[in-house]
Amino acid sequence: MRYLAVFLIVACSIGCAKKPDLATPPVEREVRGQTIISNRLPAADLTFGNDFRYVGSQVVNLYGNAFAEQHVFVKGASSGPVAAFYWVQFEHYLPTNSNTYSYRPERTTDFGGLQFIYDVRAFADYGAATRDPRSDGAAVAALLARHDVRFPARMARVRMFHLPTADRRSELMIIYGEALAPNSRIPTRGGDISLDSESPADANVILDHARQGLTVRKK
Repeated sequence: MRYLAVFLIVACSIGCAKKPDLATPPVEREVRGQTIISNRLPAADLTFGNDFRYVGSQVVNLYGNAFAEQHVFVKGASSGPVAAFYWVQFEHYLPTNSNTYSYRPERTTDFGGLQFIYDVRAFADYGAATRDPRSDGAAVAALLARHDVRFPARMARVRMFHLPTADRRSELMIIYGEALAPNSRIPTRGGDISLDSESPADANVILDHARQGLTVRKK
């Protein structure tokens, strides 16, 4: 019986051991001046307006399900809340799962030949949406903090998704956000509202602002 117990302990130690996490890959895409150069998923150059400055990049593991390569451009003061930002994220699921990205194409827009599904929302406190320490938003907030800047609290943003492959296991996400002035007429009641449904005219304005600072060139 003693030998059986030892055998079971050893077997459980081998079979029940946690599988090691996949190593986080390095940043793949190069940034030259105002342009992110992506050679795949998708193959496109993303160029940002000269009034935006590049903060940096990183790759993060999202809940053990996906890797996300993040790049951030910001506009505004060198410290404190930024006036506007572009958060660019090249994301793909890990081979350890069979997940796919699934978005309802209620609204679509074209940037340089790439089709994006998008939504526009306004927030009374955007920081509240990034408090999960494992989330992609928390990772970007930490990247900003290392450069002594942060997301604006009261803000509007457009979030866009492009799915470059038929299997829908990779995505390019671009979030453009801008601070709202205290006297802005854009509604933020309740803390987080859909401008697409509550104020479509304002949603179109925010989308236009996103277009003004970003040029996409498909390869």
